[in-house]
Amino acid sequence: MLPPIASNFVAGETPAEAIEHAESLNARGVAAILNLLGEHYAERPPADEDAAAYENLVRDVSKSGVDACISVKPSQIGLDVGEDVFAENLAGIVAVADEHDVFTWVDMEDHETTDATLDAYEDLTTEYGGGVGVCIQANLKRTEDDLERLADLPGKVRLVKGAYDEPKSIAYKRKERVNQAYRDYLEYMFREFEGGVAVGSHDPEMIAHARDLHDEYGTDYEVQMLMGVRDDAQVDLAADGVTVYQYVPYGDKWFSYFYRRAMERKENLLFALRAVLGR
Repeated sequence: MLPPIASNFVAGETPAEAIEHAESLNARGVAAILNLLGEHYAERPPADEDAAAYENLVRDVSKSGVDACISVKPSQIGLDVGEDVFAENLAGIVAVADEHDVFTWVDMEDHETTDATLDAYEDLTTEYGGGVGVCIQANLKRTEDDLERLADLPGKVRLVKGAYDEPKSIAYKRKERVNQAYRDYLEYMFREFEGGVAVGSHDPEMIAHARDLHDEYGTDYEVQMLMGVRDDAQVDLAADGVTVYQYVPYGDKWFSYFYRRAMERKENLLFALRAVLGR
């Protein structure tokens, strides 16, 4: 049963299949964020290998002319080995991406990775004057301060609600409180950010809220959704003039991807089941 389910959420095992999927998205007005599956490497060789794979992916994206960017997980390129390894590998990826005019997103993982991720992002987006983005999670109580830190930087920020089961001492746990934080942070970003806002949400209410904030503040924005989740809505939004990106995972580590996501918190498993059922 797993392979058919996986095909709803993963574009394939090779870069060529991921780019082919991106091309099909482009034909429907949707851009792609390509993510090579892999995370939490405890040794350097696989982290270096995936960093090199991302550099090759950037070259393939540029050569193909597809409307796509990339997204990298810190623990995939060495953060669990050492912050210096992560920073070195990310810098190499961003350098190649800048050379080929391909945008690089840096994903956010659990709260223990936040400081190192933001430090690396700030260094690189400042060095290159943009071309790099980072993900921020609304459920973390520190996020208000982090957004203030990022507001004047030239990069881009993706706001998500947060998928990790974080401790109550540092994170909002109630759905209603997370939703309120997301709305408040979105308004702050539309008011204070000049480089655009990335709305990482499948929630129709949050997407509508973003449209209202765009009308009020005039700030450019894009909506980002996962492959296999509300695919028709992604196409409809794009047809309505909204810039839409689909987050497209690929690679041979699809089983561990689903297992980790399902085990992190029960809401993730329910979310995936609803997506498969089209609800």
